[in-house]
Amino acid sequence: MAVDLKQFTPARVALGRAGHGLPTAELLRFQLDHARARDAVYRELDPASLGVPHILVRSAAGDRRTYLQRPDLGRKLSAEARLAKGDYAAAIVIADGLSAPAVHHHAVPLLAALTKRLAEEDWRLAPLTVALQARVAIGDEIGQRLGARQVVVFIGERPGLTSPDSLLGVYLTWDPRPGRTDAERNCISNVRTEGISYAAAAQKLHFLMREARARKLSGVALKEDARLL
Repeated sequence: MAVDLKQFTPARVALGRAGHGLPTAELLRFQLDHARARDAVYRELDPASLGVPHILVRSAAGDRRTYLQRPDLGRKLSAEARLAKGDYAAAIVIADGLSAPAVHHHAVPLLAALTKRLAEEDWRLAPLTVALQARVAIGDEIGQRLGARQVVVFIGERPGLTSPDSLLGVYLTWDPRPGRTDAERNCISNVRTEGISYAAAAQKLHFLMREARARKLSGVALKEDARLL
């Protein structure tokens, strides 16, 4: 019995063919999705549209083209960035990354779900920071400058052809400072309507933040095994 694979996945399967190539409709759909993914990468984040109080900083990459060509500059703050050092249990950073639309769609709902959980416990949070032209590692310098014992970065992930504007990633790093590696971070990826829900992502992240605080570490040594409610 034939099975329609399209009912199980949004991936490009069972496309058919016209001679030795794709049907015209499928080829045009691929080109449209590819163009949408490229547009998502180049789109700029509008911090004001987030509607939450924040400190705005920029990376050392002065514009979008430089950001895409020089990943190293996106990992460090610009010389003009000013952050006041305090004594915080955690800092939360919203970064545009490779998909500003993902941040526009998902960062604030996830932030609301997380802060609701944190409000029930003794968490002293640093002022929310929004970083433009930013890579994940910029959170290390932000967390260090703010005096936070751990940093959480919400960031737009690289768009896919079936998800050009909707992938949000979350990265947690204990004792943030420049030079931290990806092995020292925990990641929750695919936060979106069709992926990990805000509630599930907030629960996983809350668990990781508590464990990081208790064990004073993050990354490969810290396993996320929270049971979803």
